[in-house]
Amino acid sequence: MPIEEQERLRRWRLILGRQAAAALGLGAGESSEKRSLLSGDDERIDRALEMLYDAERSGGLGPSNPYIPRWLGDIRTYFPTPAVRVLQQDAIKKLNLKQLLLEPELLASVEVDLQLVTTLLSLKSALPERTRETARSVVRKLVEELERKLAYRLEQAVRGSLRHISRTMRPRPPDIDWDRTIRVNLKHYQREQQTIIPERLIGHLRRQRQAALRDIVLCVDQSGSMAASVVYASIFGAVLASLRAISTRMVVFDTAVVDLSEHLQDPVDLLFGAQLGGGTDINCALRYCQQIITRPRETVLVLITDLYEGGDAEQMLKRAAALVDSGVQFVCLLALSDQGTPAFHTALAERLAALGIPTFACTPELFPELMATALQRRDLNLWAAQHDIVTVRPSQS
Repeated sequence: MPIEEQERLRRWRLILGRQAAAALGLGAGESSEKRSLLSGDDERIDRALEMLYDAERSGGLGPSNPYIPRWLGDIRTYFPTPAVRVLQQDAIKKLNLKQLLLEPELLASVEVDLQLVTTLLSLKSALPERTRETARSVVRKLVEELERKLAYRLEQAVRGSLRHISRTMRPRPPDIDWDRTIRVNLKHYQREQQTIIPERLIGHLRRQRQAALRDIVLCVDQSGSMAASVVYASIFGAVLASLRAISTRMVVFDTAVVDLSEHLQDPVDLLFGAQLGGGTDINCALRYCQQIITRPRETVLVLITDLYEGGDAEQMLKRAAALVDSGVQFVCLLALSDQGTPAFHTALAERLAALGIPTFACTPELFPELMATALQRRDLNLWAAQHDIVTVRPSQS
C-alpha cells in the first residue's frame, strides 16, 4: 500500500474511531499491513480519545475510574496544549467530571486555562479542605499568566492618561515642567538675547497629599454567564489598585452586593471572594455604587454585565441616568472577554445607550486603552469605532 494511502487511512481511523474500522477496510479479514496502521503511540492516542468520545460504549472516565490519572497524562503527552484544554473541557461537560476537580492529586495534573478556572471557582463552596490549597495554586497559575500578559499595558496606559490629566498651563513656579515648557517654546527663541521667551508654561497640578486624581469603580455581574469577565476584572482591579494616583473599588453582585475592595491586593483572594452563579439585580448594585461615589466628576464607573436584569429594570435605568447626570463617566461592558460577541439583553442595552452610556463588549487586550480614554473623559463611542468595536445604539422606536 502506498505510504500516502496508509497515512490517509491512519488519520481517518483516528478521527472516526474503532467503530469505523470496517468501513475503512481495516477489519479482521484484511491484510496485516492494513490492520497494523496504528503504532504504539497511535494506539494510546486512540484509547484516550475512545475513553472520552466513545464513553457510551467503553464506560468512560467515571469519577472513581483509576484510569483518569493515566488518561490525563496521555493527553498531555500526545496532544498540544490547546488540544489538551479542549479535551479536558469536553470531559467535564460530556462526562460530568466536575468530581475530577475535587481531587487534589488529579487537579494538580490538569492543564490550566480560563474555562477550567471558572469551573473551579463555581465549585469552590463544594471543595473539600484538602483540595482548597491545590485549587488556589491552580487559580494563581492562571492569574500570574494573565498578569504577565496584561498588567504592564494597563499600568502604562493609565499612567500616561494621569500625566495628561495632571498637566496645567498655569503652574506655580515650583510645579513647572521645564523640559516640556522649553520644547513647546523653542519656536520663540530670540537670537539677539540668546534665550527663549516662554509664551506657554506647562506644569503639574499640585495635589494634596494622598489625594487621587480619579476614582474607579468596577461593578461586576457574577452570574454564571459572566465568569470569564469576573476573572479578568479581578486581575485588572488588582493592577489598578496598585496605582497610587487613582482610587479603585471593586463591587460584585448577583441578587446581593459584595464590596471586595479590601481584597484588591491579591486577585486570587478576590476571585475566591466572588460567588459565580445565581441571579442578577443590577438596580441593587447601582444603588450601592451611588452610595460609595463621592466625587462624581472624577469617577469612572465600569458596569460589567449582560443586562439580564432580575430586579427592577425601570428603577435601574433611573439610577443609571442619575449617575450620568451627576457627572460620572459611565461605561457598560457587555463582556470583558475574548470569547466573541456576547449574548445580552438588547432592549436594556439600547435604553442605556440612549442615556449616553457607551455600551459594548471589550477584549482584555483593549481594556487598558479603554480605561485611559475614560480617565481622560474622551468620547468612548468614537474610541470604540476607531477599534472596530460594535457599540449598541439607542433604539429608533
